[in-house]
Amino acid sequence: MEPDGGDCAIADNEIIEGRIIHGIKIFKEHLGCSLHEALGAFTARYDVLRCERPGDFSKDHATYWENFYS
Repeated sequence: MEPDGGDCAIADNEIIEGRIIHGIKIFKEHLGCSLHEALGAFTARYDVLRCERPGDFSKDHATYWENFYS
C-alpha cells in the first residue's frame, strides 16, 4: 500500500531524522494498514526524499539503515 499524494508527506520529518520505527507507526495508523504495508510506504517515501532532498539527510544510505532489521 502506497500513500496517495495527500498522504505522502505525513512522516517526512521522521524519515529525514532517521526515526524509522516512529515513521512506520505513523504510516500504519494514518493509512490503517498492516505493519508490512506501512514499512513499504515508509521505504517508498524514503526513496523519494533521498532523490528530491538529499541534503536534508545527516546520514548516508548505509548508515541510515544500520541496525534496522525487518
